[in-house]
Amino acid sequence: MLMASSRSAFDLSRVRHAADQIKPLKAGSSGRDVLEALSRMVERAGLGVGDRLPPEIELAERLGIGRSKVREALIAWQNMGIVTRNKRAGTILAAEVSSKAIQVPLTLNIEVESLLRTHSVRRPLEIEAVRLATRYRTDKQGRVIMARAAELIAVYEAGEDWRGADNRLHDVIHEASGNPLFNQLIRQIQKTFSEIYADPFGEPELGRETIPMHQALAEAIVEGDEDAAASVMAKIMDRLEDDVRAVVTRSGDG
Repeated sequence: MLMASSRSAFDLSRVRHAADQIKPLKAGSSGRDVLEALSRMVERAGLGVGDRLPPEIELAERLGIGRSKVREALIAWQNMGIVTRNKRAGTILAAEVSSKAIQVPLTLNIEVESLLRTHSVRRPLEIEAVRLATRYRTDKQGRVIMARAAELIAVYEAGEDWRGADNRLHDVIHEASGNPLFNQLIRQIQKTFSEIYADPFGEPELGRETIPMHQALAEAIVEGDEDAAASVMAKIMDRLEDDVRAVVTRSGDG
């Protein structure tokens, strides 16, 4: 009993120490600003996996913001696997929050690790959706897929924001798979990240270089070449992962 009591006091001391590392945010701060403040708090306090964060209400008071903003940020971290949350234990770190290298900003490392986690879940879903779409798409869906691919390439070549056209192409591919869960799951995975990191690493069109590959993807689906379609989708996802990792390299070199 004495040992448990001592540990509880030690945990409380660490929580208080973490809270002392927080500085108020400026008025109008975004959800991303909240996460950056929490990241700095974790690193300055030396918190590691298994350590508890201060309560929401105290974080809100220290940051000078509404409790709802703190809750949104912590839920985003929970969805990314950075923390676990429950009423009895509070908010517990489940993944390392560390700059790892002095030349790479802490928040950049968190963005990279979070996006790579969501990407690793999305990758097999996208590839399987493409396989099923190739197998089961109707003639009408094939025509729509080609039309959406043409729209995407046209928007891309015009130098305009292609993200909406990209989503529309993937939506019809997911629909052609015959399983609505693909679209639901993939959109939820993307939402988890984009709710806080709308423009990952300050690059709103991350993955731009994958766009020309989507023409070959659409053609393989319509031609019924399942292996080719899956191979192109895998290359698209691999290239996107390479682009994410390259951000760290560029930042370190800078």
